[in-house]
Amino acid sequence: MDRATDWETDIIRRFRDNPAVHEVVGERDTPLGPSLYLARPIRAKPECLGCHSTAAAAPATVVARYGSNNGFGWQADDVIGAQVVSVPISAAEAAASGAFRAFLLALSSVFAALLIVVNLVMYLLVVRPVRRMAQIADQLSVGDNSAGEFPVSGGAEIAALGRAFNRMRKSLDKAMKLLES
Repeated sequence: MDRATDWETDIIRRFRDNPAVHEVVGERDTPLGPSLYLARPIRAKPECLGCHSTAAAAPATVVARYGSNNGFGWQADDVIGAQVVSVPISAAEAAASGAFRAFLLALSSVFAALLIVVNLVMYLLVVRPVRRMAQIADQLSVGDNSAGEFPVSGGAEIAALGRAFNRMRKSLDKAMKLLES
């Protein structure tokens, strides 16, 4: 038989006393540890009253199985029971912990990918052109005029720096020729 336990009876009473309540969520202690529960009322439908209005109106097999004292006297839309789903908190915590770990892993992966992309872009647009400019400046500083032009590619600031160095190189070449003559 599907008789309500003490705590389930309290939930059913709460639904009966407060018709506006359509759902009860809570936590309770069990022998296996704390559990979370969700309860919703079960209401008598008019088609149920054929068997559950009085014991005399019920089929003989129902009365023989459950007796004539329980499950009768129902009225349409009365709360007659509750549908209760109970889950151990440990299961809910394990699921939440797994979801949190998956979220952190995904977030870490996104940040790692962004870091790699930003580093790659910085290398291509800033570091590589500046290194090339430094190599050319080193060659020029020791008197090697065979060094190529300063690159004017990359980001706007790097290109402007390359153009400025090229102008400076031309001015330096002119000044050196004036000193030699």
